[in-house]
Amino acid sequence: MRVSRRLAALCGMALFGIALTACEDQASGVIEGRKGTTVQTISNPPIDGCHRFVGSVEEVHNRTGSDIKLYTTPDCTVPKNGDSKFLGTGLSDDAVASTGLWQSFTFAPG
Repeated sequence: MRVSRRLAALCGMALFGIALTACEDQASGVIEGRKGTTVQTISNPPIDGCHRFVGSVEEVHNRTGSDIKLYTTPDCTVPKNGDSKFLGTGLSDDAVASTGLWQSFTFAPG
């Protein structure tokens, strides 16, 4: 049975669209958090919602293709008189005494 080029092209585009949609709901890469000699690695995290580190971390490496925001709270909220920290793709950040340790992160709107 012979398949028309038009039908083959439509099937190919549909599969490509499904593949792109599946990739949109997670960041490709790794978020790495460190505290002393302990390393936490979060691979390909979903881009929605709040992500918690186990305990807290003093250093974060963003090795994904998406920007993130770091929080000193476990629920991705900014405490009174506090702040969050923007961390671009491929960048690292060390927590400083004035902010406290990082406990959670979200993906920044693109």
